[in-house]
Amino acid sequence: MHARKYPLKEFAARGDAIYKERIEPLLTSKDKGKFVAIDIETGEYEIARDRMLATDRLYERLPDAQPWMVRVGYAYSVKFGYRKHVKES
Repeated sequence: MHARKYPLKEFAARGDAIYKERIEPLLTSKDKGKFVAIDIETGEYEIARDRMLATDRLYERLPDAQPWMVRVGYAYSVKFGYRKHVKES
C-alpha cells in the first residue's frame, strides 16, 4: 500500500506543473487519450493506454513514487457523475 505524503492540493499543483512544463511539450497527437503517471517528487513518468499500467510501470522503477495521473488531451483522467441514459425503443 502506498501512502500519500502530501496534501491533495499540493499533490495536484506539483503534478500539473510537471506535466505542463516538462511532459506536455514532448507529446504528439498520437498520445491523446493515453495516461501519464508522474512521480511528483522526481518528475519521472510513464505513459500507457491504461492508467493502471502506467502507474505499475512507474512503481516498478520507483517503488516509493508519489504518482499523479493525467490523461493526455482531457481535463480529467477519470470521469464521474451524470451520464444521460437513452431508452431503446
